[in-house]
Amino acid sequence: MKIALLGYGKMGKTIERLAQNRGHEIIFRINEDIEKFDLQQVDVAIDFSIPAAAFKNITSCFEQQVPVVSGTTGWLEKYSEAVELCRSKNAAFIYASNFSLGVNLFFELNKKLAQMMSNFPEYDVALEEIHHTQKLDAPSGTAISLAEQIIENSAKTGWNLGEASKEEIPVTAKRIENVPGTHCVSYNSDVDTIKIEHIAHSRDGFALGAIIAAEWLQHKKGVFTMKDVLF
Repeated sequence: MKIALLGYGKMGKTIERLAQNRGHEIIFRINEDIEKFDLQQVDVAIDFSIPAAAFKNITSCFEQQVPVVSGTTGWLEKYSEAVELCRSKNAAFIYASNFSLGVNLFFELNKKLAQMMSNFPEYDVALEEIHHTQKLDAPSGTAISLAEQIIENSAKTGWNLGEASKEEIPVTAKRIENVPGTHCVSYNSDVDTIKIEHIAHSRDGFALGAIIAAEWLQHKKGVFTMKDVLF
């Protein structure tokens, strides 16, 4: 594949290394105004930019009929608008809050556990996420996805960063140097705690998942999720 990297920070550089190892070619490394670039020569764009740039990056790809894979979080108030534009342009799009295979397995485990625990109201659920100090959004997109899955499969009505009501899921976000990403879901009662946790050891898992998604997305049209890619 010929790839445009939208965002060339630590994640972009990791994607570059792994993509080249898989025989792909990086055509553009874009940290500036995407409209300056003619993307017609690329097969797919992979967006790990910043929240302020993500929507413009993604929609510019749709306009040029370039499939786009995005893992940027913190811009999802415009996600529905992006989906609508993708479909109107007959383009191709995958967004995931986390492309790691392990995290996507963790998502499935989280949904199943939430269904099981919904029958035991004596347990209070809580979420904690830890990331490196350069991460701009809090809580992480992955933590929000986990919270939304629990809400869909329980009596909880929402989530809140910090203090939460009885009907909400309390979410704690910590920023610690050199932590790629840790997510923990715990169910606490007076007598015990049940906990599931995913700990990333490096960025490689996220990057490889995004590349696999980009490979899968070639020659397709529509809006997809990582579940379509993996399962």
